[in-house]
Amino acid sequence: MTRAPSRRRRQRKNGFTLVELMVVIVIIGLLGTVVMINVLPSLDQANRTKAQADIAQLTNAAEQYRIDNFAYPATIEALKTPPAGLAQPDRYRPGGYVRDIPADPWGNPYQVRIPGRDGGPLDIYSFGADGAPGGEGENADIYAG
Repeated sequence: MTRAPSRRRRQRKNGFTLVELMVVIVIIGLLGTVVMINVLPSLDQANRTKAQADIAQLTNAAEQYRIDNFAYPATIEALKTPPAGLAQPDRYRPGGYVRDIPADPWGNPYQVRIPGRDGGPLDIYSFGADGAPGGEGENADIYAG
């Protein structure tokens, strides 16, 4: 009785080869790049739109402040808490004119200018992405409308 030589079975290990993993990583990288190229300009526009909406809300609150107190607020904070030296403190609306004072989409405070540019009585504006006056494109100052 002779025994037939046993054949070694090659065990195949489950998993991916390095080449397969590299192909998947490259594909994910390409898809990520395409998405970022399409999403980033939309994010800039969304930030500008949010800033304009905030400015419109703060401008309306400043107008209500003017009606009640006969003058525009010198600071944004005056819309939330009554400023010191208010001529008639009893005319200040209880609870203020806004619930919270938002920061602009880039984390900077909104600015107030009295009188406003172009002869208006008041401007509330954001310095834009760079947080500095002036600028172009994404860094341009943002006004209502």
